[in-house]
Amino acid sequence: MAGTSDYLEAAVLDAVLRNTSYTSPATVYLALYTADPGDDDTGTEVSGGSYARQSCAFSRTAGVASNTSAVEWPTATGSWGTVAYVGVRDASSAGNLLYHAGLDVSKAITTGDIFRIPAGDLDVTMT
Repeated sequence: MAGTSDYLEAAVLDAVLRNTSYTSPATVYLALYTADPGDDDTGTEVSGGSYARQSCAFSRTAGVASNTSAVEWPTATGSWGTVAYVGVRDASSAGNLLYHAGLDVSKAITTGDIFRIPAGDLDVTMT
């Protein structure tokens, strides 16, 4: 993934350099966006049409964490727009953005479509 959120950058810096506790989330969720959330979490998340964030588990090898299983959203019951970005968040609703990136290929989601990320296709690195 391309970006680390301002929220997570501050939490890591405080934990490492200021001895401030950071509690990692027990579960992380993937969110889909039609506009880039950016580091400041100001993008446009998909809403309506049966959209809901999906939980995701990761494994790590060396400096790369990848999703361990496919992540599939429910069948769209309306238009979600053109999904162009994905974000890793710490809650199923509201909460904080952790990481974000643009998709290699944007996808217009209309009624009846299912959005899916295959196992191992979502990589998160810290650079």
